[in-house]
Amino acid sequence: MKKKLALTGLLVAMAISTMACGSKKDTLVMATNAEFPPYEYLDGSDFKGIDIEIAQAIADDLGKELVIEDMAFDSIITAVQSGKADIGLAGMTAMPDRLENVDFSNSYTTATQVIIVKKGSAITTANDLEGKTIGVQLGTTGDIYADDVKDATVERYNKGFEAVQALSQGKIDAVIIDNEPAKVFVSQSEDIEIVKEEFAVEEYAIAIKKGNSELQKQINKSLDKLKESGELQKIIDKYINED
Repeated sequence: MKKKLALTGLLVAMAISTMACGSKKDTLVMATNAEFPPYEYLDGSDFKGIDIEIAQAIADDLGKELVIEDMAFDSIITAVQSGKADIGLAGMTAMPDRLENVDFSNSYTTATQVIIVKKGSAITTANDLEGKTIGVQLGTTGDIYADDVKDATVERYNKGFEAVQALSQGKIDAVIIDNEPAKVFVSQSEDIEIVKEEFAVEEYAIAIKKGNSELQKQINKSLDKLKESGELQKIIDKYINED
């Protein structure tokens, strides 16, 4: 009788354990840099922004729990490569050098790179950057583009706002950065402005570990659903008001 009771107890415990494991959601770990409003930023201790809501919508569609890892922008690719994160969302463009290390989803939005200068600056076009000191956020496409500017000195910062702050302090001549964060930074300072001429147009996508074609397919399928339902545009419109 004791053996029967013990066996029954063991079976019950195993059943409970199996139920618990079955009820637990798998996670979708997102690597980001929450210093890039309106795509990702911190509101107190809460993550907010376009990329955050897109990642949450994808996680919901896949039946996974979204876990957000905030880190330096230039650490995101490494985090995805190593498996520390499943995806990288941080206003990221599928540049050739990045494609050597990770795969990307289909594009989810079009973005533009712009130039921020102090008001009254002689810099009014991309050509005027020649020989100037340019501030960029480390590892961004602005960083990559700035390297191609003839005779320019490139100052790299861990955060976009640090580059903008250096511009306001007269330490650099210009900043190359995405248009939407640029608008946020300019709205917070009276002495800087965005050059009217766009510097570059690019497509943002989601970084995925190289060779993980199954997750890539799942992400693309979720993005297609968000696009077709209009939910993706709603998320973007929530944070970006067309002027």
